[in-house]
Amino acid sequence: MNEIIKKIESAQLKENAPQFNVGDTVRVYGKIKEGNRERIQVFEGIVLKKQGGSVRATFTVRKNSNGIGVEKTWPLHSPNVEKVEVIRRGKVRRAKLNYLRGRVGKRAKVKELVK
Repeated sequence: MNEIIKKIESAQLKENAPQFNVGDTVRVYGKIKEGNRERIQVFEGIVLKKQGGSVRATFTVRKNSNGIGVEKTWPLHSPNVEKVEVIRRGKVRRAKLNYLRGRVGKRAKVKELVK
């Protein structure tokens, strides 16, 4: 039974999965259906966490919209995620940035990774 599930999941994996890390500022291009039309909406923010593996991998992006924090969790291999564009790399020392939820203004920033 396990091998059957693995075959089905491997067929659904994206070939060119986007490469980004926690703390990066990304632009997620997501498909949205409205009636019979389909359009792409951009969601830009900081990656708070990445979790799961294989087809079940998800990532959470947080942005500040009109003074209110908005978070969206996206499946990494979903056909509704058109592409993920990395705007800037962040320098962080932990895997999940849950502490950013309680911060406002300059304290909510992540330092940029300079190579």
